[in-house]
Amino acid sequence: MAITTRAPAPGGAVAVPPAGPPGGPPRRGTAWAEGVERLRAAATTEPGRLRIIGAVLAALVLLFGAVTVWEISDRVGAADDVVGRSQPLSADAASIYRSLADADTASSSGFLAGGDEPREVRQRYEKDISNASKLLVSAAANTGANEDSRRQIALLGEQLPRYTGLIEQARATNKQGLPLGGAYLRYANEQMSTQLLPAAQRLYEAETDRLYTDYDDARSLPLASLGTGLLALAALAWAQRRNYLRTNRVFNHGLVAATAASLVVLMWLAVGHTVARSGLAEARSDGQESLKVLNDARIASLQARASENLTLIARGAVLAADNKSDKYDVDFTNEMKELDAGLATALGLADDSSGREPVARAADGVKQWKQRHAAARETDLRGDYQDALPQVIGDKDHKDSSGASFDTVDASLEQAVAHEQKEFTRAARGGLDALGGLVTGSAVLAVVGAAAALLGIGRRLSEYR
Repeated sequence: MAITTRAPAPGGAVAVPPAGPPGGPPRRGTAWAEGVERLRAAATTEPGRLRIIGAVLAALVLLFGAVTVWEISDRVGAADDVVGRSQPLSADAASIYRSLADADTASSSGFLAGGDEPREVRQRYEKDISNASKLLVSAAANTGANEDSRRQIALLGEQLPRYTGLIEQARATNKQGLPLGGAYLRYANEQMSTQLLPAAQRLYEAETDRLYTDYDDARSLPLASLGTGLLALAALAWAQRRNYLRTNRVFNHGLVAATAASLVVLMWLAVGHTVARSGLAEARSDGQESLKVLNDARIASLQARASENLTLIARGAVLAADNKSDKYDVDFTNEMKELDAGLATALGLADDSSGREPVARAADGVKQWKQRHAAARETDLRGDYQDALPQVIGDKDHKDSSGASFDTVDASLEQAVAHEQKEFTRAARGGLDALGGLVTGSAVLAVVGAAAALLGIGRRLSEYR
């Protein structure tokens, strides 16, 4: 075996190579660990600390802008839905209900006139059916994924042709002078009362619920944006105080500009959203709530008029639950009570003379309607149908009929509904406009603020070069 020897180092010492670490070559750290180590090393010097502070400030300002864009975009979308989608859908659902109820009233009025059915009554019926059909098509196209609404729309689309078929049978039979026409009309009214109107009511409630959901989404506070904004301002204030304590300079132009940009966004956010909340709250309390009450009152008046007509048509053939009273006369009394209550509520909700005057006029018309109905009913109970009929539907000798009073009530309620719809649109549009420009403005100002913060810190770093 050969024996090797090491050459002696200068001075007689033997050179020994350095021993490697036990267990192999040195282990390389993870990227995260290396990053932390570099930050720790950078933080030991003032330039390093300034770079870290600048990066954190810029990140906070950008985060504030991003969160504001995200939250306000969501609120703007919800407010836009209130104005342009959910409230119009709710109004359309109410119009469907109203058109169906009015068609039922017009059909019974035309039936009472017999072969001399007035042309305007027939046109009113046809217009109501056409309007309801068009609104159903529009609702089906715009209701989206709301399963409850789609289910009610399908039911209405299925039942409406059946109802119109029964009305045509009643009309044709009535013109022939056959008593079977009254049976067809009563059956059509039953279909309207038990199938069509309940479905229309459920559709209206579903769309109104979605409207209120959009209200709540649009009015919810942007807490994340406000919190991030305050955090960014606090960090900028701390950085400026630190700069003052270390340099004795009162202002750093870059940091001041970043603070101003962040403060503008925060104030814009707070004021804009407050105004938007106020406008949407006004639209809901002064507009939508009044609309709901007025729509219910108008429907009650239409149903009461249909019941009044059917009282004459049925001539006591249909009894109420007590098996003694006339069903349609009992229905008329109950519906007039609902109408009285609705008008009283609407009068309390009306907040200006333009809203109160038509409601007060409708209330006066209801009083007159009740008096004329009582007189016509008394005549009918005496067995004088021929004299009671013109007291209800009117003619050249009976212009002061209960039908004329109903027309006054209906026209007044239509005017009140139109006024409240304008009030709603004005307030809701004002709330939406209050958020206008905030999304774009906050994004631009956040970028400007972050750049200003970096420039301000960069100015300090230049002093070390």
